[in-house]
Amino acid sequence: MTKLRLVVLGLSLSSSWGNGHATTFRALLRAFAARGHDILFLERDVPWYAVHRDLKDPDFCRLEFYSSLEDLRRYKDAIVGADAVIVGSYVPEGVAVGHWVQKTAKGVVAFYDIDTPVTLAKLERGDFEYLTPGLIPGYDIYFSFTGGPTLGHLMERYGSPSARALYCSVDPEAYPALDCEKRWDLSYLGTYSPDRQPTLERMLIEPARRAPHLRFVVAGPQYPTDIDWPENVERVDHVPPTEHPLFYAQSRYTLNVTRADMIRAGYSPSVRLFEAAACATPIISDIWDGIETLLDPGREIVLAQAPEDVLAVLDQWPEPRREALGAAAQQRILAEHTAAHRAAAMERDLLEGMRRRHEEHRPALEMRA
Repeated sequence: MTKLRLVVLGLSLSSSWGNGHATTFRALLRAFAARGHDILFLERDVPWYAVHRDLKDPDFCRLEFYSSLEDLRRYKDAIVGADAVIVGSYVPEGVAVGHWVQKTAKGVVAFYDIDTPVTLAKLERGDFEYLTPGLIPGYDIYFSFTGGPTLGHLMERYGSPSARALYCSVDPEAYPALDCEKRWDLSYLGTYSPDRQPTLERMLIEPARRAPHLRFVVAGPQYPTDIDWPENVERVDHVPPTEHPLFYAQSRYTLNVTRADMIRAGYSPSVRLFEAAACATPIISDIWDGIETLLDPGREIVLAQAPEDVLAVLDQWPEPRREALGAAAQQRILAEHTAAHRAAAMERDLLEGMRRRHEEHRPALEMRA
């Protein structure tokens, strides 16, 4: 097997506070390292993550921090010597970082978009926070959080040489199913987002108002102080990844809420979907195209639109049916959607990218000869 030297420039590996990137990168890169590869992760040192770091010394890769674009140049030799370099979405000054990496790297250069529908919506309105249309053709591979028709759109509209789905995943060892007493009938774990809030209102807050005998929890940072939480909704500001399995185990059901741009695009599963399923916690989810390709509605996941749908499950489903739903979802996720599955796919795509680069450069070398 070819040992690859990989450099990743991502939003964060060290802190899971306020972002889902860290847990996604941790699971993926741990599994990639287990395949025998060498990884350097470069993270912009920013104060809001610095005070919330919950992984300072990973055992699966080398983690380094840089303070500015100029400081990033310290790692030029690593970029030049890498077999592959991956730049992630929402990297600070990501456009400048992308230009520099594309100009500097000698190996495969890829973009890993953990926010694809949001990214494309930003591009459509001329918001080039971390990516521009002109950068996309310069990335040999566009790894996309979103699958389905979006992949064709990236290649046909934006000129990506190769757009490949790289969904989030889960590390089963980090997300085991635990047997413990239930504290909540329905939980939600996620950072506040204005476009997710209406769904959270409809699928959790309103059911809580109608069912004061049930217990709910919303965990995650950045929720505005003016939200009117019912008395039976507990608020937790942050749950570190190490405590996610216990959080899910204490939930009879957990809620999956998807951002508006991702619902429109479809095929955009949240990392929480995989993590909760790995913990065998039954999931109630909003509805979007492609969810049925991941989990079978009615057997492995419950799809809901209205408060009545949620309350029908919470109040009427017998315990054996609830447990069967969670067990079926767990079996499906462990069979198809672990970090090991994603790492194998990423390795295959990077090796294919290396082969394509070699084939493209060989005619030029032969002409010079």
